[in-house]
Amino acid sequence: MFGGGRIQYDRALTVFSPEGRLYQVEYALEAVRRGTLIVGIKTKNDVCLAAHIKIASSLMEIDSIDKLFKIDKHIGCAISGLHADSRVLVNYARVQAQSYRLTYDEPVRLNMLVKSIADLKQIYTQYGGIRPFGCSLFFIGYDSDGPQIYTTSPSGIYRSFKAYALGSGESTARDFIEKEYNPTFSLREIQLLAMRAIKESVDDDLTAETIKISHISSEEKIYKLLSKSEVESLLAEL
Repeated sequence: MFGGGRIQYDRALTVFSPEGRLYQVEYALEAVRRGTLIVGIKTKNDVCLAAHIKIASSLMEIDSIDKLFKIDKHIGCAISGLHADSRVLVNYARVQAQSYRLTYDEPVRLNMLVKSIADLKQIYTQYGGIRPFGCSLFFIGYDSDGPQIYTTSPSGIYRSFKAYALGSGESTARDFIEKEYNPTFSLREIQLLAMRAIKESVDDDLTAETIKISHISSEEKIYKLLSKSEVESLLAEL
C-alpha cells in the first residue's frame, strides 16, 4: 500500500486504484490504528469509556493531554489518531449539540449527532485539495434508547457497538473484551473490564496519570470524568 507501482494512485485523494481503493483514506485509517488505545463498553444500564495516555517525555505536563471530551451533558467522546484533526471535530460536535438544543429545546440524540460528524468526514474523502480527517471519534451517550456507543471512521462510516476498542493494540483488546464481556455487568465491572483490556494490550504500566476513565450511569444520565483518586481506587482492584 505504501510503495511500488501503487504509489501513483495516492498522489490525489480522488484517484481510485485498479482495486477500487482510495489510498489517502487508508492512510487516515492507519493513523487511527497507530493512535493510543481507547475502549468503550456498555450494558443495559450504563456505559463507560477508557483511554490510555502515552507520555512521550517526562518533561511534559500530563494534565495537558486530553483524550476524553464532554460534548453535552449526556454525551462524551474519546479520540484516536491525529489530535489536531480530532480537536476540530470535537468542537464541531459541541456546536451541533448546542445548536440542536437551542433549536428544539431538547438534547440531541447521539445517533443524529454521530451521523452529522460522519457526513462531514465523508465530504473530506471526495474533493481534491483537502485530505481526510486522520482520526476516529469514539462516542458514548445516554438518550431515550438508553446507553449508546458509536464510532466514526475517517471514511465517513459510523457504527454502534456493545463494546469496542480503537487504536494501537485494538485487536488484542477486542478479543479480550469479547471473551470477558457480560451485558449484566455493573458499572464498576465494566470500568474494570475496560482497564483490564487496556492492560492486556499495552506494554506500559497503568497509573492514574496514564489512564483516563469516564462514564454515564443510569441513575444520573450525565457524562462524568473520574478523578485521579477514583481511578486509583479502580487500579487497586485490578
